Parts: sequence; structure tokens; C-alpha cells
Amino acid sequence: MGNGDTRVRGLAARAGGWSARHRWAAVGIWVLFVVLAMGLGSAAGRVDVKDSDQLKGETHTAAKIIEDAGIDEPASETVLIQAKDAGGKATDADFRAAVAAVMKAVEGTGKVTDVTSPYDTRTISKDGRSALVQFDMRGDADTAGDRVEPVLKAVEGVQKEHGSLRIEEIGGASMQKTFSDAFGDDFEKAELSAVPVALGILLIAFGALVAALLPVLLAVSAIMATMGLMGIVSHVMPMSDTANSVMLLVGLAVGVDYCLFYLRREREERQAGRDSQTALRIAAATSGRAIIVSGVTVCVAMAGMLFTGLAEFEAMGLASLMVVAVAMVGSVTVLPALLSLLGERVEKGKIPWLHPESRLRRKRAGAGNRESRFWTAVLKGVLAKPLVCVVVAAGALLAIAAPALGMKTQNLTLDQEFGDSLPIVQTYNRVNASFPGGSEPAEVVVKAADINAPEVTAALADFKARAISSGASRGPVEIKLHDAQNLAFVYVPLVGGSDFDKAGQSLDKLRDEVRPATLGKVEGLQAPITGQVAGSKDFNDQLTGAVVPVFAFVVIFAFVLMLLSFRSLTVAITSIVLNLLSVGAAYGILVAVFQHGWGASLVGAEGVGAIITWLPLFLFVILFGLSMDYHVFVVSRIREARLRGRTTKDAIQHGVVTTAGVVTSAAVIMVAVFAIFGTLSMQSMKQMGVGLAAAVLIDATIIRGVLLPAVMALLGERNWYLPKWLNRLPDLTHDESADAVAAPAARDDEGERVRV
Repeated sequence: MGNGDTRVRGLAARAGGWSARHRWAAVGIWVLFVVLAMGLGSAAGRVDVKDSDQLKGETHTAAKIIEDAGIDEPASETVLIQAKDAGGKATDADFRAAVAAVMKAVEGTGKVTDVTSPYDTRTISKDGRSALVQFDMRGDADTAGDRVEPVLKAVEGVQKEHGSLRIEEIGGASMQKTFSDAFGDDFEKAELSAVPVALGILLIAFGALVAALLPVLLAVSAIMATMGLMGIVSHVMPMSDTANSVMLLVGLAVGVDYCLFYLRREREERQAGRDSQTALRIAAATSGRAIIVSGVTVCVAMAGMLFTGLAEFEAMGLASLMVVAVAMVGSVTVLPALLSLLGERVEKGKIPWLHPESRLRRKRAGAGNRESRFWTAVLKGVLAKPLVCVVVAAGALLAIAAPALGMKTQNLTLDQEFGDSLPIVQTYNRVNASFPGGSEPAEVVVKAADINAPEVTAALADFKARAISSGASRGPVEIKLHDAQNLAFVYVPLVGGSDFDKAGQSLDKLRDEVRPATLGKVEGLQAPITGQVAGSKDFNDQLTGAVVPVFAFVVIFAFVLMLLSFRSLTVAITSIVLNLLSVGAAYGILVAVFQHGWGASLVGAEGVGAIITWLPLFLFVILFGLSMDYHVFVVSRIREARLRGRTTKDAIQHGVVTTAGVVTSAAVIMVAVFAIFGTLSMQSMKQMGVGLAAAVLIDATIIRGVLLPAVMALLGERNWYLPKWLNRLPDLTHDESADAVAAPAARDDEGERVRV
């Protein structure tokens, strides 16, 4: 069989072959798909997750009652007025004048309603130095952050006129604006940085501008198409800004990686002496297949988020799943067409001192390839003493993972999220210090057949009294009636304030003791308790309940996919164990840095003391999926070499050394992109970035470079063990047959000699 007659089979090979033969059609279909997806998505508009759908439990019930009643709860704001001098009191004339000035100023903006004086509501601190002016923002609470700017300016104006007092605003709208500004700035910074960083690394990897641009362009087009698809799909499953941001992160990472795998193999085959079309067909049969196996595995992992029952997680899971699927399809269809069109022009824009051909010449001259030398040296040691390497590497990773056993998760408070970087954090702390119930009270949504019935009125009064006498609240407890809807809102400042553990205990008292003894005695009455603390507790409870089914789903399906893709029980088991080990190590690093503070100053994370609630499950799903990228790619190459007749030990060395360049490049891109998120101001984003970057780094070095080859070396021929009773399983390995990946006209040893 000649060089130009290399036969390939399988889905990836057929897709690549068709695209190479119908180049313009493949490119045109892809462009049409991206344009149509964006156009239809824009026309359809995006439906975002509603508050009533965010959570299950009491928080969901309360939101549903409010929504069904047609009541739009306004965003509440508070202005703290505090004497800077320890002797200053709320009864002083200057203090009273400042209160009056604040009330007049905020009313004058026309943006607020129901402005209340602290002298009427008794919101004056015990020491008499602080008071709260409270009011509501007009209009939709969800967009109040967009309208609060004039009110903030008005309060700042009063502050300038009363230098002896501290006058600061905080509340739902102002915190919404703070989060929106910080979140928007953070992600704008990340998005603007990620693409140039990826492009720069690709330039170093390929040494040519055109080759470096291809993965970035394909990843960006996949992201654009997915944004359109999200708009369409959101009418069935609502989306969110967070889902969009996660989609961008995952899309860039996997989109660039998949193209990188494909391009490096195609280039490698051409440098081995094969013509462009044969090199392309071999890349389609090998790297193309690895991309499909990896992509399907990542999609399955992302689908695990659909089992949480949390609307935000479901949106993130579906958005991530879609972008991975789109990137995977693009990599095995439009990329071969572009490579076929470009031919040798893919090397245009060479950077001489970076171009692989320059390195190749140096290698032939005896200078050697540093990357190959490094991994060859590592593999030599690993394969010489595999047992020692397994014990040392696994022991080190288990030691790194150990702190995860004491992981503490919680929704981060404002001061934990932003530290001292924002003025509103200082205000938040001052309000909590002066008014221990905090600025976000628990809210009891009471629904009755007749809200003004004597027994309901009595129960409300009893609840109000017992909330304070039980120790759950220090008051004041406020009741707001909505007669037309037969609803009452009871606002209860919780003892514990911003300390979620103590506030959670107060909430439990309200739910388990106070409510049953008072409101619970009225037949037919509903009284779910919501609010910030209740939302956090319900979220934690639901997330905890989702951990087992999500973990089980992801692990079982990944195991089955690996079993079918490699037809080896051993490979399937080792892939799961190694991935769990890398996830555990990532957890350990997160806990060590963000909870215990070891090295926290290096990433600007002092004083956080906890891991944000949603991150462990999110990291597990994302990392388990992304880890398969490298695993599938490396093991595919090892299996390919084994099918060519090499011994298992030789196949391991060949597979790891020849994939070292692409795995290193892919890992550096992922680590760099994720590390950008580790530099952002929000601790939740910082934790996500550090966790992802650390895990990918560990995965691409210790796991794939040491543990995987050491374990496979120890197992020997048992790596390919498949019980006879499993032989009836579907065979998804045919793309790796010898005639699909080798052309006799080009000697394999020569091919290996020139690989980079």
C-alpha cells in the first residue's frame, strides 16, 4: 500500500475525509451554521433563570408565592449614618439634620419610595451612635442596580456636608451594582487577556502565525455559535450570565486544545515524509478519533450538572456541554477542510527562531530538542523503577489532597468575596457591627385564606414576639401586609448577622421552633422562610443531596466510554482512578490556600477561610471532563504504538514522548487561561481559577508524565485485559488499526526521529 493509499475508517476519519474532499462546502456549512445560530439566537433573545427557579425548598416556595401573587418585591436600600466621634449620638441636632438631609436627598432623586426615618422605625444602634434610613427602589428589583447611581450620588452629596458623620449606602441595589461592576470588569479583563495569551502560546508552539491563528479562530467561532444556541435553548431551559462566562472559559480551553491535537499530528506526519493528504487522513483517524472520544466524555461530565436540580448549575452544564460539542464537531469537520485548503500555506508567517523546522535542524546538528530530551529522561527513570514512581507520585498527590478532608464550604459574604478592595465592604462590616441582625433579614412569606382573620393576626403577633424571645432575633421585627393578595411579609433580622453559621442556627430556630408554635397552628396557612441566609442554607442542602448522583453519573458514564473506546477494563479503571486523584489534589490545594491561608498572600486571598459552596461540585465536573483530554490523547497514542507491534513498555515510552509537546502546549494554554481568573478581584473567581489551573498542571505533569506510564508499565500486558464476557460490547476502537495510522513507505523509526 503506497503513501497516498492509506486507508482510514471510523466516524472521525470519514468526517475528515469528506471535509478534505469537499473543502469549500465544509467551510461554507460551518460559516452558515455560526451565522444562523447567532442570528436565530439574537432574534429569539435569551431567557434568564428566574428567582423562583433558582432553588428548591422553602426559598423556591416563597419565591413562587410572591410571583403567583404578582407582587414585585422592591430592592431595599439602607443608609448608615454614624457618628465618627465616640461621644456623638443619634439624638444630637447635627445627627438629626443629617438624617433629614438624607431622606430629602434620596426622595429628590425620584428613584425611591417608602423612605423611613430611624426615629420612627427605631433602627438606632444600642450605643446610640448609628442609625439607619431605609427605603425601597422603584421598579423591578432585578434591574435596580442599573438605577441606583443617582441615589448613591445624592447620599455622597450629604456626606460632603456633614464631615463629622459617616454617611454610607448599602442594600440590594447598591450591592447588585457592586457585584455587576466587579463581575463585569473581572470577566472583561479575563476575556480580553485569554485570547492574546492563548495566541501567544500557540505562536511559540507552532512557530507560524497562520497555524497559531487557526485554533483561536475555530474556538472563537464555536463560542459565537454557542452563544446563539444558548438564546434558542433558553426558552426551554433558562440561561444566565454565569453560564455564559463558564461557557466562554470552557469553550476557549477545549476549542484550542482540540485543534492543537489535530494540527500537531498532521504536522508531525508531514515532517515524517508523508504527503499533505495522507498526513491529513492519518490525523483524522488518530487525533480526530481522540477528539471525539474526549469530547463525548467531556459532554457526559458536563451533563452531570443537569442532575443537581439547581437552575444555575443546569444552565452552566448545558452551556458547557453545547460549546464542547460544537468545538468537537468543528475540529473534525471544518479544520480538515481548512488544512486541505491551506496546504503548505499553514506555515505562513513563520517566526524563524520559534519555527519547528529550526528546532529540527538544530536537532539533526546535535543540539537536541529540549522538550523531547526532558521527557525521554523522565520516562527512562519512570520505566526503570515504576513501582517506586507510583508510590512516590501517588503518595505526594494524596498528601496534597489531604487538606480536602477538612473542607468547609459556604456562600461567601461580601467581605470574604472582595476583602477590603471595595468601599461597600467597609459599610457592610459597620452595619453588621452596629446592627447584629445584618442588613439582610430573614423574610417570612405568610399566605392565608384571609390575611386579616383574627387567628392569623394573633399568630403573626405571636411569631413576632417569640422570634425575639427565642433568641433568634434581637428585632425590630417588621410586618408588611398585602391585603389584596392575602399575604404578609415578616422581616426578621437574625442573630449572627454576617456569620452564616450563627445566622443559620437562628434560622433553624425560626423554622423548627418559632414557626410551628405560632403560624403553624393556623390551618391552611403557608409560611416559607426565605432571605439571604435561608437561600444559602437551601442551596447547600440541595447541593449536598446532588453530590452522590452527580459523582456517580459522571464516573460511571466516563468508565463506560473509556471501556468502549479502548476495549480494556484496565485502561477504563486506571483512567477513573487517576482522574479522581487529580481532582482530589486540586481540592487539597484549594483548602490549603483559601481555607487555611497557606500561601494565600501569593494570590491575594488572605482571610477567606472557606471554599465557596458551588465550587467543589463544579470543579469535579469540569476537571473530570477536561482531564480526559490528555488521558485519551496519550493512551490513544500508546495503544496505536502497541497495535503496530511494539512491546507495551516501548509503546508507553513512544506514546508519552511523542505526545509530550502537544500535551505541554495544551496544558500551558489551559493553565494560562485559568490562571487569569486567579488574578481577578472576586474570591469566587480566584478560587475557580486557582483550582482549575493547579489541577490541569498536576494532570499534565505528575499524572500523565509519571503516574500513567508507571502504572501501565507495572501492569504490562494486563493493560489490554478485557474479560471474554465483555467481548460483545460495541467496538469503538477501529480507527486505530495499523493500516489506518501507518504508511509503509515512510519508516516509523524515521518518523519518530523527526517528531517534535
